[in-house]
Amino acid sequence: MALPTPPTVEAPPELDARNRTLVERIEKGDKITSREEMTDEYYEDLVHLMTMQADSELAGGFGYMPWIAKAPGVEEKLIVANIVRDEVRHAKAIYALLRDLGVDVDSRVDEHDYNFRVRAEGEELGTKRAHTDARVNIFYYPIDSWADFVAFNFLMDRGAGHQLEDGLECSYQPWASELQRVFKEELTHIRHGDMWTERLAKDPKTKKEMQKAIDRWYPRTMNIFGRPMTRRNARYRMFNLKKRDNQEVRQAFHDEVKANCDAWGLTLPEWQPEWEKLDSQERYGA
Repeated sequence: MALPTPPTVEAPPELDARNRTLVERIEKGDKITSREEMTDEYYEDLVHLMTMQADSELAGGFGYMPWIAKAPGVEEKLIVANIVRDEVRHAKAIYALLRDLGVDVDSRVDEHDYNFRVRAEGEELGTKRAHTDARVNIFYYPIDSWADFVAFNFLMDRGAGHQLEDGLECSYQPWASELQRVFKEELTHIRHGDMWTERLAKDPKTKKEMQKAIDRWYPRTMNIFGRPMTRRNARYRMFNLKKRDNQEVRQAFHDEVKANCDAWGLTLPEWQPEWEKLDSQERYGA
């Protein structure tokens, strides 16, 4: 089933001469390798995307860390420990790229609390932020049970994989090269989430708990892709920092998750996009 139709795309801004020259290079397949080759707009967009990834990787590793001790069995404790190691290594690698571009990474990491989580019962952020770092907001939620861990692994790692896939051939060569390595490791995390989701879904003793976890984490994951057809995303695609609009990535994620859940007897909950809520409020004053 297709997701709701997004609003009409907003065109990227008119380009000045330097940006036009850069876009022409990128359209020919040239790769950017240094700060000196970038316009201010390209640099701003690149640093924003990489900071969001690095902060998310680090916060994700911290969120998984308690589950080394809580995971069932010694083998699972080792697997979770390896996932934590991967996430922190991913953060380190992307922060290193940011440092090469002149970002004061050490001060940034020192001044943010990557362990911060919302704690109010039933609190849902939608697309809002809850803290001052740049992590994707799903990393503000606590993981409170093994079913939560599994659902997060199944849904969020898959969502991250779809987003990473969008940048594997991006125009900034150092980031593209690192994303190739990160993506391969994320695929192993996704397989782990699939294995456990299927196991818990097919066990009558744990199916209800697994379904509740899907009900919690699926809407949260759908929000990570961002609003569709935005001016900023159009500029990302113009600079070949992304390949697809947010809605296309969200749709690919949804279709894959739905196929798996259908096969395992799980049901995806309804999800209403934030932009539909806003449109409704504007139209009816609700």
